[in-house]
Amino acid sequence: MNVTVIFGSESGTTKAIAKRIAAGLQAKLLDITAAKTADFEQCDLLVLGSPTYGIGDLQTDWEDRIGTLRNATLTGKRVALFGTGDQATYADSFVDAIGILHDIVVEKGAVIVGHTSIEGYDYVASLAERDGRFVGLALDEDGQSSKTEKRIAAWIDQLVKSESLPITALSA
Repeated sequence: MNVTVIFGSESGTTKAIAKRIAAGLQAKLLDITAAKTADFEQCDLLVLGSPTYGIGDLQTDWEDRIGTLRNATLTGKRVALFGTGDQATYADSFVDAIGILHDIVVEKGAVIVGHTSIEGYDYVASLAERDGRFVGLALDEDGQSSKTEKRIAAWIDQLVKSESLPITALSA
């Protein structure tokens, strides 16, 4: 199975997470600034990652390149999402960016995989929460970095099992 991880990052936090996820899934890794429409289309599983900036905004590179995602044919494509945010400082918009990406890819006909529990988080609102769970992997490197390794490993394991990936998940 062909897996592609596409991420945006300014401070390097989401890039570091993306590298760990790509290694665990044995996936191709691309910064959104280098991604082409075909990169979104030519994989069996597409993994998208973004930090949330400001009060609920997509990261700048994602904002600048969102047309590339919007131009991709994603009907039936399996898509997993991950995001970083700060649930204490931005409690009203925690990991909103993956909620924004979720809406775009669902509108394009994608099938979302890799939902995660909201248990263990302390925030007020999130565009990434749907039906009592996150649309993907939510990480808080500011307030809960001690939980990141376990959360990544569990999410990779979930994706490997649900996608029947012919790989052994590596340590995240």
